[in-house]
Amino acid sequence: MPRIAMERSGEMEVFARVVLEGGFSAAARSLELTPSAVSKLVARLESRLGTRLLVRTTRALGLTEEGAAYFEAVQRILREIAVADDTASGGAVRGRLSINASLPFGRLLVAPAIGSFLNKHPELTISLSFTDDIVDLVTQKADIAVRMGNLADSALVARKLGESRRLVCAAPSYLARKGTPSQPSDLREHDCLGFNFRKAHTGWPMKVGTQIIEQPVSGSVLVNNGETLRQMALEGVGIARLGRFHVEEDLARGALVSLLEQYNPGDVEPVHAIYVRGGPPPQRVKAFIDHLAASVRASALFS
Repeated sequence: MPRIAMERSGEMEVFARVVLEGGFSAAARSLELTPSAVSKLVARLESRLGTRLLVRTTRALGLTEEGAAYFEAVQRILREIAVADDTASGGAVRGRLSINASLPFGRLLVAPAIGSFLNKHPELTISLSFTDDIVDLVTQKADIAVRMGNLADSALVARKLGESRRLVCAAPSYLARKGTPSQPSDLREHDCLGFNFRKAHTGWPMKVGTQIIEQPVSGSVLVNNGETLRQMALEGVGIARLGRFHVEEDLARGALVSLLEQYNPGDVEPVHAIYVRGGPPPQRVKAFIDHLAASVRASALFS
């Protein structure tokens, strides 16, 4: 009868951590081991498998073709082990939960939801990261990402939490200085703020009669996230087009004014919670997504 390799899951976890952390020393720190111990464990794993998994130089660490395939399988196995542990422990929500969200959604809904979630699950530690940059959940070690817009990555599981209509808006100070546009073509004479994403649209959709047109716009400032765009609009720099959830409070207090609503095409911006595909999610992931979905349903910012 072959000997059961009791140490295999430990080797897998160490190997995965080396890849995720980008090096032996960083992995050792996160695992509270010495770099030499981590190196020996990876060497033992490679010896057992009979193949090299990592390419190590003085400057970089990379995966061989076999290492990349093994890493993908290891990630799936470790997630399944985490689910098995959750099941054996009666579905207890514990451990570390890493959440990445866009700046506006993180500020308005994720952060306010954390306190009540921790009150229900005090054995949990949460790590928050808010950015509008597109994050790779595996390389960034994020359990959950919350993102606005349509998703195309088939390697991820997405749960739609809600959606928000977009609108055009500006600060009263800008309108007093530049005038108020009364029809889409007027935007040609205005400073229309935009995004500097590589795939960002250069025009804004408008409903004219029964047709949806794309109105060309241009402006003096391009940004990489919605929160900065909102701040530029609040400062009177120009006109912005943002999700209503993002500026609802500003509209209510008169800091921003909605424009050209009769030409609004009614397009919406969906918000999703996403996690890596590969078996059922750990209980901590499922519990937070359920909690966040309830928070979105209770909010007046989303439909």
